[in-house]
Amino acid sequence: MQLQKPALIAEQRQKLSPQMIQSIKLMAMPLQELKEQIQEEIEANPALEIVSDPSTVSLETLPEGDSKEIEDAAPFENSSDSGFSSRSGLDDDSKRMFIEGAIARAETLQEHLLWQLRLQRISESKRAIGEALIQNLDDDGFHKEDPYSCIPKASKAAIDEVITLVRAFEPAGSCCADFRESLLVQAELAGDAPEAAVAILRDHIELLEKGKHAEIQRRMKLSDAKLQEALAFIKGLSPFPGRAYSTEEPIYVVPDIQVKLKDGDFVIVLNDEEIPVLGIDPFFDSLAGRGAAERGADRATSAYVRDNIKRAKFFIHSIHQRNQTLLKVTRAVVEFQRAFFAEGPKRLAPLTLKDVADEVGVHETTVSRIANRKYMQTDWGIFELRYFFTNSISGAGSRGSSFSKEGVKQVIKEIIGAEDATLSDRDIVEVLGRKGIKLARRTVAKYRGELDLGSSFGRKRE
Repeated sequence: MQLQKPALIAEQRQKLSPQMIQSIKLMAMPLQELKEQIQEEIEANPALEIVSDPSTVSLETLPEGDSKEIEDAAPFENSSDSGFSSRSGLDDDSKRMFIEGAIARAETLQEHLLWQLRLQRISESKRAIGEALIQNLDDDGFHKEDPYSCIPKASKAAIDEVITLVRAFEPAGSCCADFRESLLVQAELAGDAPEAAVAILRDHIELLEKGKHAEIQRRMKLSDAKLQEALAFIKGLSPFPGRAYSTEEPIYVVPDIQVKLKDGDFVIVLNDEEIPVLGIDPFFDSLAGRGAAERGADRATSAYVRDNIKRAKFFIHSIHQRNQTLLKVTRAVVEFQRAFFAEGPKRLAPLTLKDVADEVGVHETTVSRIANRKYMQTDWGIFELRYFFTNSISGAGSRGSSFSKEGVKQVIKEIIGAEDATLSDRDIVEVLGRKGIKLARRTVAKYRGELDLGSSFGRKRE
């Protein structure tokens, strides 16, 4: 019988202190989260205080013109409009209703279609079918689920009748299965559609998607003029009609750092105006000095003061270390990507985390943390810091091809914008080849999809 006996085993383990864990978290925080963390730390640690906050503007620092505008607003206090009263407070129902009524919200696709449905003189049963169909549409205006399975109690003929009705609403071509059906519906609803355009969308949509215009012309026996007329009409259609009513909210970011070209050299500026300047509370500082000088001081109070001051100093040091690491990583990125900052995104070079880590003298995980959710403002726009770390098109990191994946995607975007908008993927491959970039057609199609650029027949100039 095997017995269990207690035994002592010596082993080494690396355990992170709470302060070190906090320092690592601060390294990964973008500006907005860092400001929130600073506020939480100030509330938790009485030894920490804000010395100055550049992001806060007091009434005393406002120009005279701005303060006068605030004073001039006072007469409205006695206005007959019951929705406004500076004395009423935030809990006043009239003020709340005034504010809520002033908020504007974009109309969704479903709301726009439902409004048109209510104007139709149809039976209640068909109105119910129409509401169910409209609620089943995605942001592009297409069916999420099979409409016949969504409305099992209605007959197929009734559903088809209401589908035809909704498709004629604005935007035309909604309530379809996909963009192919939507384009055909739009062409059939248009009164000025060339016959060839409808026939192409109905019978030769696959050839059109592949850009085989010559093959379409041969099969349909069209003249050059008729073909160009049909293609021009098709380009004026919307493959995704619902997107005109997209309610997706824009995401606003605050750049953590700025890189600008000045007098022929790149200048790196840390956005420290959003971060308050921290210091040790003078009262706690004096208590620490007094406790060391007076032997009769309360030990518990002295320990409490020392611990809070130590935490405050480590927190301030961690923020300083975060900012310095961010500056060093940005400086290395600028050195590696000088062509990008001088000429634009199409010159983005392959770059890995290891390249920057070796240059800065830190671990790759540190570079990954500092690049996470941080944004850089450049002369070419605002980019996430991670954007500058990209593999080569051969997939071998910075040691592969001299063309990065993101750089090539920007070149493809330029080709589609500058050249004939109907260029097929194979045509784009040939244009890239003339620029010294060798890519397979399926890779071009993949990059084009990542750029959210439709196939050749679905593009149109703005």
